[in-house]
Amino acid sequence: MGLRDELLKAIWHAFTSLDVDKSGKVSKSQLKVQDNFDRIDFNRMCWTLCARKNLNRNHLLISNDDAFKIWCIFNFLSEDKYPLVMVSEEIEYFLRKLTEAMGGSWIEEKFEEYKIQLSSKYQCLNVWELIELVGMGHFSKGMDRQTLSMGINEVFQELILDMLKQGYMMKKGHRRKNWTERWFLLKPNLISYYASEDLTEKKGDIVLDGNCCVESLPDKEGKRCLFYVKCSDKSFEISASDKKKKQEWIQAIQTCITLLKVGRPAPHHEARQKRRELRQKQQAEQEELELRMKELQTANENKQRELEALRKKLDEAAASAAEEERRRLQTQNELQDLYQVEMEKEKMVRQQMEEQVAQKSNELEQYLQRVRELENMYHRLEEALEEERQARQDEETFRKLQSRLLEEEVSKRSELEQIHMYQQQTISQTQAEKQELERERLMKESALQSAMQQLQQLEADRQGALEQYEEVMKKLADAANKTKSWKDKVSYHEGLIRLIQPGPKYPQKMTNWGPAAFTETELSLREKDWQEKKNRPATPQ
Repeated sequence: MGLRDELLKAIWHAFTSLDVDKSGKVSKSQLKVQDNFDRIDFNRMCWTLCARKNLNRNHLLISNDDAFKIWCIFNFLSEDKYPLVMVSEEIEYFLRKLTEAMGGSWIEEKFEEYKIQLSSKYQCLNVWELIELVGMGHFSKGMDRQTLSMGINEVFQELILDMLKQGYMMKKGHRRKNWTERWFLLKPNLISYYASEDLTEKKGDIVLDGNCCVESLPDKEGKRCLFYVKCSDKSFEISASDKKKKQEWIQAIQTCITLLKVGRPAPHHEARQKRRELRQKQQAEQEELELRMKELQTANENKQRELEALRKKLDEAAASAAEEERRRLQTQNELQDLYQVEMEKEKMVRQQMEEQVAQKSNELEQYLQRVRELENMYHRLEEALEEERQARQDEETFRKLQSRLLEEEVSKRSELEQIHMYQQQTISQTQAEKQELERERLMKESALQSAMQQLQQLEADRQGALEQYEEVMKKLADAANKTKSWKDKVSYHEGLIRLIQPGPKYPQKMTNWGPAAFTETELSLREKDWQEKKNRPATPQ
């Protein structure tokens, strides 16, 4: 920050005390600073205007001059924003340097407690609060007023007057070559020496630039801790009081020469600029972080809304799947009940057929007995019986075909039972496997549809076989008509009341679809095989 900025801050304090517009009619471009301008006197004038109205001197341990110096330090360390405030970092920097200047030790924990109190004031102070903080002695307990005043003066000289170092040393004269004690004052580009520390009688200046150098000298002429400052026109031999002071002066002067070479400002100016740049960078990072946090929060809220919508969809899908499963189970139970009813009906029909077969067997035995008695008379019917045998062979062929179709029907029914049992098992699976089982269920239902189509095809084939069987029966009926005249004759001679119908030599089964193509023994074997397949656990496909 340049001289114009410091003057603008002083003017701002004076204007605010006079109730003049804070934004001002004075700007950096309008403010002209002359070479012979004394900014300390100008600051003191502005201080007089604003302190009269704003400074409360009650209970203050510092003088008006010390308060003025703190006011100047505040203008130097405050932010370039109006109204002027000093942030906590600069407050800590000032209090730390003040404590070191008073010879005390800095207590970090004490300042951290004070920072907590500052949180309600946005971690900053105005100039009057800072003067009250120092003047009330909050951070200088145990120090007298003179020590506090000397510490304020030392910090003021370093930060405002750019006095980097000062103290008594011996200087060798250029003309008489004698050694005289002088009060030396180091600034960024100048070393001034006075007759005493009151700075009333100035004896000369050592102008520093990038071409100067400072080096240590060996002891000579009874003087110790010697060093010299070499400039472009002359050199200056100086003797410090001890080796520590000598080293401190050499290091301080060398630092000023180095800064002049590279064109950099004084250390405290550069340090203040770095602190401000660091705060600005941290503030920018904080703003960027807050912006990112807001973006992340917005994205998180959007994700939450998406997840909520997805959860609702999943709940709806689960409810729909549960309803579909309930309907499917209800349909399966209804089909199973219907199947049980059909099985009971078929069982009753089979019992009736067995009774009829038993009755027909008895009648057949009687017919066979009569046929044996009339065996000689049947020789003349060989031609007709040959045709009847051929018809019987056709009938046997169709019966085998019908038996094969019934076996395929039983096999398909067994597969349907296995699919039904497997579907019952898949219902008891865990919810985690539900989606996989759903796909398998769809595959099984597809297989079930295919099996039902095959079963319908078998039904069609069986219907065709029945039609062919009816044709064979017609042929048998024709053959029976041819032998009718012979039967009449046999009935006439033997006195039979009932005609002997041609038929099989074994009992014939009857089903709800018509005459069966298998015997009672074959029916028992097939029923036993069907029961074994029904009781056998289903194997997953």
